[in-house]
Amino acid sequence: MLVLFTGVSGASAHAALTGTDPQDGSVLKSEPRRVTLTFSESIGLLDDSFRVLTPENRRVHTGAPSHADDRSDTASVTLPRGLGTGTFTVAWRVVSADSHPVSGAFTFSIGKPSATTAPLPSAAASNPASTGLYDIARYAAYSGLALLIGAATFVLGCGHRGSVRRLLLTGWWTLLGSTLALLLLRGPYERGTGLGDALDPSILSDTLTSRPGIVLVARLALLAAAVLLPLRAPLRDRAPGPAVLVPGGVLALGLAVTWAAAEHASAGIQVPVAMVSSVLHLLAMAVWLGGLAALLSALHRPAEPVAPAVVTRFSRLALVSVAVLAATGVYQSWRGLGSWDALTSTSYGRLLLVKVAAVALLLAGAAFSRRWTARLATPRAAVTVTAGRVPVTVPAGGPGETREGTDGPGEERGPEPEGTEDRHDGRTEVGHDGGHDGGHDGGAGGTIDAGQRQGLRRSVLAEVTVGILVLMVTTMLTGTQPGRAAEETAAATAAADHPASSTTTVPFDVGTPGGHGKVQVELSPGRVGENSVQAVIFGPDGGLATVPELRITFTLESQQVGPIDAEITDKGGYWTSDTLTLPLPGTWTMKTTVRTTDVDQVTVERKVRVS
Repeated sequence: MLVLFTGVSGASAHAALTGTDPQDGSVLKSEPRRVTLTFSESIGLLDDSFRVLTPENRRVHTGAPSHADDRSDTASVTLPRGLGTGTFTVAWRVVSADSHPVSGAFTFSIGKPSATTAPLPSAAASNPASTGLYDIARYAAYSGLALLIGAATFVLGCGHRGSVRRLLLTGWWTLLGSTLALLLLRGPYERGTGLGDALDPSILSDTLTSRPGIVLVARLALLAAAVLLPLRAPLRDRAPGPAVLVPGGVLALGLAVTWAAAEHASAGIQVPVAMVSSVLHLLAMAVWLGGLAALLSALHRPAEPVAPAVVTRFSRLALVSVAVLAATGVYQSWRGLGSWDALTSTSYGRLLLVKVAAVALLLAGAAFSRRWTARLATPRAAVTVTAGRVPVTVPAGGPGETREGTDGPGEERGPEPEGTEDRHDGRTEVGHDGGHDGGHDGGAGGTIDAGQRQGLRRSVLAEVTVGILVLMVTTMLTGTQPGRAAEETAAATAAADHPASSTTTVPFDVGTPGGHGKVQVELSPGRVGENSVQAVIFGPDGGLATVPELRITFTLESQQVGPIDAEITDKGGYWTSDTLTLPLPGTWTMKTTVRTTDVDQVTVERKVRVS
């Protein structure tokens, strides 16, 4: 059950911040020349991607945002000289490869930390109006796509000859209007600004040249091409031919691609496979749910009969759609979740559980509908009674159905069956009325009677209602960070907050008898900022030893920082310090000086990594 309907949204997407330079909370001796962010995937930059604030909450005039070293997974901005000292706040906002904005903030200090009046923005900073309307437009776009593709499939694939023009137009206009709304709201949504920016020419220009904007423009072009599709003839006159089926299939495929190219499938792991899976999943969803809406609309039109064969064909098509949803859902669930724990520990996993429950209800309704379909597919028995030389065929479908061949007063005589030259009075023949449809699609020829129509209509209405809920949850999933990415982000954050300490063994020998041994130095947590140092000395026999003096310093030669004295003190058996501050990440040189007598000492260097 977990695998159904998860593919529209499953992917390891939403860029996660993996590193900053300067590091969050670091204390620098000199002014940095730039701020650089590193992410887990490619990101897009905005004109206002960086805001650097002084301790007094004044904005620093920075350079234009760019990618560091032409790497698409980085964001960088240059800083001016003369920043001063104190604690600075960096607020950032970028667009991840799956088109969703990602934002956050961190601090660093120059000289020494200070009080700051600059607020630390929320990582989810956004404008409620812009975000809310953008989400509504996305809901509408999914609904319009399902109606458009589902209604067209119901006509072209199931052979329904009734009118679904209103449903097709509703789907087309809904998708057109929502796409235009998404195009206008894209700029404010990305930037977290108000609706006033929706018509800003410069923002619109940026949107039209971005990948999400290009995809939305392509969707508008496909909708314009759909107007030229010659659907009128196949709707009523004849079965559709290649002139309709081929361009119709290409348009449906193209519309589905416009979603896959701008959503989660376009980022993360195994992008080509994910794109194909997402397109198939979206098409199967549209055929199933949109087809249900078309069937419900047809059942509410008593003046336009629905042939049992049409219902049977749609039932088979829906079964194929469910199979496609299951196959693609297995892959998308694995790609999006990453682990079983993510089902309950992430927002994405919890939404997915809600969706699974809704799909379970949808499948239950589908099973009930198939019971009605099975009744329609069962050939109906007919009784032929010979009265005189005139056969009377009485269908077993109950009252209200046409009775052919009756010879009552004023009734029309039915056609004479072929091959019935030899008849006998009073003879009764029992056979099956396979209908003029040949019996290949099940059910009798003709239409569904009133009782069957009412029962099937109720069942389909329940399916459509639950299907709307599934579409809403699906749209919410596309805007939620997938479980795999959420766990990766949490792991990176935890590693940054609680990094592992490093232990370095430093052998020494002052060149005198018994003047050798080793010093075991533990640096914790081994990251930028405050650290503690503990050192234990072992003598030649491997036991603990004491020395008159032990000194440890740290130097970052690449940045010309140091030496910084750890200022360790003897605690009786071990040496320790809790006041060491390392301002920058990198590979530091740790110099350990051991003095064994008043005149004998040695200094040994080792490299240690500070994150």
